[in-house]
Amino acid sequence: QVQLVESGGGNVHSGGSTRLSCTASGTFTSFYRMGWYRQAPGKQREMVASMTTDGAPQYGDFVKGRFIISRDGSKNTVYLQMNNLKPEDTAVYYCDGGWTASGGYWGQGTQVTVSS
Repeated sequence: QVQLVESGGGNVHSGGSTRLSCTASGTFTSFYRMGWYRQAPGKQREMVASMTTDGAPQYGDFVKGRFIISRDGSKNTVYLQMNNLKPEDTAVYYCDGGWTASGGYWGQGTQVTVSS
């Protein structure tokens, strides 16, 4: 059974940084696509960053150079380094991934709270 397990996040002060990690287990084949979404209270889930094995990373417009997505294919792990965090970045961050461009698997989510 394939599972995505996230770690990291927590409480961060405005302007601070944190790193999220997500590892896929239950598969011996690296995912083609892995990425991050987020959902704030009362808002729709939105794409934060995404990365495939053969393409350039993609970011949501609101990232504006503050976040960096990276992958370790040998570990089937994706990271999200988040810098210069703002209170509006407060959300539950979800990892997603799959063997196609549409992903298909989701993690349970990890809370990131940015205080001013």
